[in-house]
Amino acid sequence: MTAQPARPERSGPETASGMDVSPFKPSLVKAVFRDVTPMHVSRAAAWAAASVTRTVLTEIIDGARRAAAEEARKKLTPGDLVSAIDRNVELEVGHKWYDHSPTFRGLTGVLYDADGVIVPSRKRSRSRKPSALVGAHRFEAGVRKLLWGQGVTAVPAMVRDLDGIASVFLTDLARDAAMVVREGGVRRFGTVTVVLSDEPAPTPLPKEAFRAPAARRGDRRTIGRDDVLAATAMQLFGGRLRQRALAEAREATQNTLAG
Repeated sequence: MTAQPARPERSGPETASGMDVSPFKPSLVKAVFRDVTPMHVSRAAAWAAASVTRTVLTEIIDGARRAAAEEARKKLTPGDLVSAIDRNVELEVGHKWYDHSPTFRGLTGVLYDADGVIVPSRKRSRSRKPSALVGAHRFEAGVRKLLWGQGVTAVPAMVRDLDGIASVFLTDLARDAAMVVREGGVRRFGTVTVVLSDEPAPTPLPKEAFRAPAARRGDRRTIGRDDVLAATAMQLFGGRLRQRALAEAREATQNTLAG
């Protein structure tokens, strides 16, 4: 009888399907958080943030893949990204990247100052200070894994856009999670559900599924899982993507130490 090869060990929590929760490893997540705050990030918080980022990027890639499939292509281009966002407003995340990327130039509108003079587009920063834009390249390996997972590839400009969106989104998530800790919880924020005209409204989740308690538990020096979930509910303004991201993050962290 032929011996079966040993299965590789996995270092973190898994989804129900047995696949790794996210190609964005906790070490990368914690590096992004360190760029934003000196607070400690719990293991569960890092896995939750990684899971949320994976969910958001997967949804964006899926939308772009559908746009490319209409032209019988499996290689994604920046135009497919724009089409995906046009079709699903929930995918419009990582806004700071839009001013940085040529893909969105001319699509975000022309800005004028108080005197009616056009405000020029932001130029690429040469600062060595870590930022969401400077550190975007750190996400390339994870982005490529997500592309492969959906059976597609992407031109370099598209990969760069996905890198940038992931970096900006996770950086904003880190800032909001740190704010939740500093303020002792989320006092109040509303929900918006986006529904297409030809689709039935999704079944609403209980409020406790995506709202942070009025007063958080834990110290003011550690970002926990619930702080990341609260930040996620703030970043994703409503609809199926928000519900899916929160549900998958909870599942991803169910076997980790309480954050």
